[in-house]
Amino acid sequence: MNFDLLVHEAWPAYEQQSHDGWLLRYAGGVTKRANSVLALNTPADLDGAIRAAEAFYGERGARCVFSVGPGATRGLDEELERRGYELVDPTCIMARPPEAGPETEGAPDKEVRIEDRPWHGWLETWWAVDGRYDDGVKAAERVCTGVPAWYAAFEEDGVALAVGRAVPQGDTLGIYCMATLPEARRRGLARMVLRALTQHAGTASAYLVVTARNEGAQALYRSEGFELAARYHYRVR
Repeated sequence: MNFDLLVHEAWPAYEQQSHDGWLLRYAGGVTKRANSVLALNTPADLDGAIRAAEAFYGERGARCVFSVGPGATRGLDEELERRGYELVDPTCIMARPPEAGPETEGAPDKEVRIEDRPWHGWLETWWAVDGRYDDGVKAAERVCTGVPAWYAAFEEDGVALAVGRAVPQGDTLGIYCMATLPEARRRGLARMVLRALTQHAGTASAYLVVTARNEGAQALYRSEGFELAARYHYRVR
């Protein structure tokens, strides 16, 4: 799988500009994934491409960020380090082949609500856990809804306690926005949401991204058949 492109397509920036084989992405500064350079090709002029990226983000009042994944331009990471770019947010990509998935036959879990668009309670819970900017939820919603996806939540007394998002991508499924409110953790709700999404999609093949430091989530995903497939990080200046 080309995880660089899968992640890019599942989390699309609403402003994108090409330069010398690189893709410059911007989405109001909300999440580095949609506000970073996707550098998958070797530019004719590496120095010029880096300067163009810096100008692009500078014009928008944002820091220049590069996503450095398994398919990143060869030597880019070292060059960015030499220029003083800081390495941040190391992330794991975990994938599950069809044969490793849990049984998905039978009726869907009726305790998990699934919709084609995020509703207020879903957004509120996700942003309460994963939000990094007080006023960024509208931009985040715009990114989320940039491609067809399913939104799931376990609700109790009208409150979404655990949520997740699934993006159908050919023969696999991208799982994003997995979040559980602190007071509702250790109840198996994230597992229920994850299983409900894959069952709804009708596929066992799936992948997801999780921060390298979140060992608890990684343990959950391994118990559901996911294994480390690749890593990426960001360079920021």
